[in-house]
Amino acid sequence: MENVRYFSTLFLLCFWVFWSLHCKVDATTSVSYDGRALLINGQRRVLISGSIHYPRSTPEMWPALIAKSKDGGIDVIETYVFWNGHEPEKRQFNFGGRFDLVRFLKTVQEAGLYVHLRIGPYACAEWNYGGLPVWLHAIPGIAVRTDNEPFKYEMQTFTTKIVDMMKEAKLFAWQGGPIILTQIENEYQQVEQYYGEKGISYVNWAVHLALSLNTYTPWVMCKQTDAPGPIINTCNDFYCDYFQPNSPGKPKMWTENWAGWFQTFGGRTPHRPAEDVAFAVARFFQRGGTFQNYYMYHGGTNFGRTSGGPFITTSYDYDAPIDEYGNIRQPKWGHLKELHKAIKLCEAALLYGDVNTISLGHGLEATVYSTKNSGVCAAFLSNAHSKQDATVQFNGASYNLPAWSVSVLPDCKNVVYNTAKVSIQTSLMGMEQVNMESLHPVATSSGDTGKVSVYWSWHKEDVGIWGQDKFSARGLLEQLSTVLDKSDYLWYTISANIPEDEPFLKSGSQPILHVDSRGHTLHVFVNGNFAGTQSGDYSKWGFTFEKPITLQAGENQIALLSMTVGLQNIGPFFDTWTTGIGGPVKLLGLRDGPLDLSFWTWYYQIGLKGEYLQLYSDTGANQVKWISGINPPKQAALMWYKTEFNAPEGTNSVALDLSTMNKGQAWVNGNHIGRYFVSLKAPTDGCSDVCDYRGTYYSSKCATNCGQPTQKWYHVPRSWLQPTKNVLVLLEEVGGDPTGISFRTRNVDTVCAHVSQAHPTFNSLTLPELRLQCSSGQRISSISFASFGNPSGSCGNFIKGSCHAVNSTSIVEKACLGKETCSISVTEDSFGSACADNLKSLAVGAVCKY
Repeated sequence: MENVRYFSTLFLLCFWVFWSLHCKVDATTSVSYDGRALLINGQRRVLISGSIHYPRSTPEMWPALIAKSKDGGIDVIETYVFWNGHEPEKRQFNFGGRFDLVRFLKTVQEAGLYVHLRIGPYACAEWNYGGLPVWLHAIPGIAVRTDNEPFKYEMQTFTTKIVDMMKEAKLFAWQGGPIILTQIENEYQQVEQYYGEKGISYVNWAVHLALSLNTYTPWVMCKQTDAPGPIINTCNDFYCDYFQPNSPGKPKMWTENWAGWFQTFGGRTPHRPAEDVAFAVARFFQRGGTFQNYYMYHGGTNFGRTSGGPFITTSYDYDAPIDEYGNIRQPKWGHLKELHKAIKLCEAALLYGDVNTISLGHGLEATVYSTKNSGVCAAFLSNAHSKQDATVQFNGASYNLPAWSVSVLPDCKNVVYNTAKVSIQTSLMGMEQVNMESLHPVATSSGDTGKVSVYWSWHKEDVGIWGQDKFSARGLLEQLSTVLDKSDYLWYTISANIPEDEPFLKSGSQPILHVDSRGHTLHVFVNGNFAGTQSGDYSKWGFTFEKPITLQAGENQIALLSMTVGLQNIGPFFDTWTTGIGGPVKLLGLRDGPLDLSFWTWYYQIGLKGEYLQLYSDTGANQVKWISGINPPKQAALMWYKTEFNAPEGTNSVALDLSTMNKGQAWVNGNHIGRYFVSLKAPTDGCSDVCDYRGTYYSSKCATNCGQPTQKWYHVPRSWLQPTKNVLVLLEEVGGDPTGISFRTRNVDTVCAHVSQAHPTFNSLTLPELRLQCSSGQRISSISFASFGNPSGSCGNFIKGSCHAVNSTSIVEKACLGKETCSISVTEDSFGSACADNLKSLAVGAVCKY
């Protein structure tokens, strides 16, 4: 094993010398690195990056998302490359629509930003099968992400294709393009030990592959402390101030700062406070970091069947600075924008200054970056206590440091930013119901405001075997290997004969069907009738279905519909993890004891007939007979629903409210919105009305939405809508009420801010201001709260304190009513000198209306 490491390292060092020399030849933009930072055209750079995954939004959304990122202080857009999206079938490629990678990167380039292209091609990313195409699973002898020839051949083929495409489009930096960084593999070290020597040799092989592709950009491997040779190992975590690269010649880089967390069906909604994200970022730069990426900066949507997990929600909002719909999330976006500005003011000192760290007490420190010749100096003062505020002495001056905060002093004197002091407004987003009359061509004023339609068509899906391509096998087949992800669905069907003298037929009792499933969800039908359902969840896929069923004398058809809810995307040997009905399958309560059906001959059908016919498309819908009317069946299992609607007026983001449905999939104009699973609700405990940003963050801290459906609103991109005659199609698996479905538009509902007289400003001659801004086209219609003095509380729950200027409301109303934006100086000149000698603050809440 040591010999493997030695010769691999020797080869890589030789290759690195060649690469370093060659990468400078005929380069429009050269990219390299030293132990301090990335170098662009020979100049060290502090770079702020943000992740946007191109398939999780639409091409029409990309320009605005990238522009908002740039406006937020982002220099680099980071994205994975999604192999299974680009090669869904072997050698059948898809680079159109949401998967138009070249178009996305050129859009980034047009905005003047750089790109970090994480080719992988394993992504994880809570994406189906980790981004690997499931057809790999059918290749004989394959084992993914290890030293396995069939896998390495396919990985090399795809990775080479991507690099060649980038070169052909002139997208690498040396060609004048935006790509300055590339990544091979992804977080491999956390599974490497399970593969033994083959894991080690795979890492070295992957590095050889990367360097042989001649991208002339630095390559990174994240969370890979043994990244060999010139490959930069980077950090992925909630906090990375502790991280050090594995060589003094490599820069300290943070490729995934988890700005929030993902959701799972049946889970709570995670939130990470802006103050904590800012604290983590500031600490990283304080301790020598020079490249930091937010994962995610815009999370987006897992359209279609792209979510992994299993049980990852269709929403991939991630509590990111730009929300799922493309709206700026305040205060996170704005608070981080101000931090980026403060960091950039320190750039010269961070990149070229000598570093000196000074202890100011337990958990308190100052880090000074200064140069002797130029006189450049920048300092970071930090308080790592989770409860105690502190006052510290630094350079002969006194500074207040709130608990769990960092102050930035670009000149080593004046504080321009503190991570715990948020002056940016909080924007509370509303989901406003759309008036029904504007949605539906034949709507009446029936009082059903917001419902998507009064007129529906419906079609019953066939239960059990429906096609010529059915097949049989003795025993229960594993679902992943059988279906290869061509569908979520696999029918297991069998016929059981019940003798006429079976006692339960006369006693009125019912036999019990016992089914052990490896996941993820099961619907049971007996003689064509729905008999029950059961599901696993993110923490435990497998389950046992055991319920009474109704059988008759003679032949009985038992049809078990097994479903996946996204495939596993992480873990050692995740490609071997099984799904479907593992058995046993038994009938209990019979005269002769349990009847084990597990090893009988079963008949199988992959997918649903409606899927095969593509009932969600215009041509597919015409292949079956639909029943139409104003009273569609409710709580009916395996039912297709269809209706027409007009697009909601305006330009605000659109969502489908499916809170009256259960589990299924939805399409608009043939575009696959994704899976819905409204019946899976978050636990009733584990949420808090108050979120304390102080102290180490973890994914279940500051959670909300307890006891509610994890996701009931589903994003419908505006670009998928036409002015009239849009078609909504749903496949409801268990039973819901389509007449309760509504459309909603997302907009700012309430804005609030709380700013102190002592709030840092970027100009020492400028006084603090409170600023409010509604969405474009909105106006501030009313002031719900205003107090200059010592108010407390949070947005929506402000409380007047013992000190309060009685003219607060009238002054704020004069400055803000009827305006889209307004600003007010937080000074006694504006409000008077009530409560003399006390430090005061201004808290305001306002309502935005169109």
